[in-house]
Amino acid sequence: MNDPIANQLRHCKALPTLPAIAIKVIELANNPDINLDDLCKYIMLDPALSAKILKMANSPLYKSRRSASNIRQAISILGTHTIIVIALSFSLTNTFINNPIKGNGVIDNTQFWRRAIASALACRTLGEKLGLRFLDDLFLAGLLQDIGILAYVAIIPDKYEAVYTSANDHDTLLMNERLTLDAGHDEVGYALLKQWHIPDHIALACIASHCQPEPQMASTPNLYSCAAVSRYLAEYFLTPDRPENLTNLIRSARVWLDIDSDTLFEVFNAMIETLDSIGDLFEITFYTPAEIAGILDEAKELLALQTVTKVRELEEKTRCDGLTGAKNRKFFDETIQREFHLSLQHHFPLTIVMIDIDHFKKINDTYGHVAGDEILTLFSSIIVKQIREEDIFCRYGGEEFALILPGTSSDAARSITHRLQQAITAHSLKTDDGTEISVTASFGFASCLNDKPCFENPIDLIKAADSALLKAKKTGRNCIVEWNQP
Repeated sequence: MNDPIANQLRHCKALPTLPAIAIKVIELANNPDINLDDLCKYIMLDPALSAKILKMANSPLYKSRRSASNIRQAISILGTHTIIVIALSFSLTNTFINNPIKGNGVIDNTQFWRRAIASALACRTLGEKLGLRFLDDLFLAGLLQDIGILAYVAIIPDKYEAVYTSANDHDTLLMNERLTLDAGHDEVGYALLKQWHIPDHIALACIASHCQPEPQMASTPNLYSCAAVSRYLAEYFLTPDRPENLTNLIRSARVWLDIDSDTLFEVFNAMIETLDSIGDLFEITFYTPAEIAGILDEAKELLALQTVTKVRELEEKTRCDGLTGAKNRKFFDETIQREFHLSLQHHFPLTIVMIDIDHFKKINDTYGHVAGDEILTLFSSIIVKQIREEDIFCRYGGEEFALILPGTSSDAARSITHRLQQAITAHSLKTDDGTEISVTASFGFASCLNDKPCFENPIDLIKAADSALLKAKKTGRNCIVEWNQP
């Protein structure tokens, strides 16, 4: 995380102050020699927290044969570690729900915590299904893994609003944060939890659940892989009407945990069985019983239909831009991460080409948006016909496109971009009245070379190609500029 963001986080006054009981519970959580009497004493100082812990201990979540009528009994039934984690979950959540960040016009605070609590429940339920221990750690990790979003809202509300509103889903938001702010909310969340002295293994969930899974992760599920899948499970649970959410959930469950649709439905069903008690404990409303029944029936039907072929078909639709047929921005973000790390690992070159249609706004203003859309579609089809099967052509945004060229050196990229430039200028579009519209494009590219890698991460490579494109546009457009290391 860059120094300015870290410094702003350390000195931020907009974030709610943790109550004394939360600070003491965190202190106890980091103490290997917990005193039972001290734990009881501090929890009982907060009657509301004590009541919630007792209610949680007696809830269906724990399936205990004995009921607890006081905190000491709850500790003896569930154990000190569980009670500490439950107390932290309630205390931190209530702090933010009851003290929303002042002047926050960026996100819906209640909706954020509905999603966080759904993620927490999903994470715990996944862990229980997979036979993991310390289920309450899973709950807390799922609950806090996206806390960095609130931290960003607190430290740079105006700048973050533009980043937050530009993303349609969680993965795109994370990439936009990294590109625009040089740090994702995963890093900011980790820094905030460390600032609060939250135990390391919980704080690390912010980062570990947002990274790319290791190859062995699916065969050895843990807190972090469950947290990663819990985000997608909560997203589908809260917005089941978006088909891409189901696709993302199935894909993440397969990659991170190697579980199938039948297992997912069992987890989904188990979540719903405890939903009322969790919503009641956190004073958050999810759905009415009738709505829950409908969602469960629909989930069962959809998950049953998800054969490998269906998943692939749906995935392909969600990867493509609806207008041009090029791969979409989300697919670009995922692919460049993978290709960059493969390039570093195997020492082969990688090139990114950023392409911008020249004076596109003028085309829209002169000939109308219908003609503009036809230009975008024609432009895309020209590019696709000129590139190799292994090259990845994406619509980056508006009239800007990105081309990922795996295994391609700067010399080869130079040849490819010249061929693309010539192909574009050779085509024109005829409008209904017979007017011909000719277009040109500006190109900027940057390469990771096998003999001298220049970039530490894919974001730097993208920025280099983008700066070359900017130079091409400033130079007069309809030209190609290669990024050179300063």
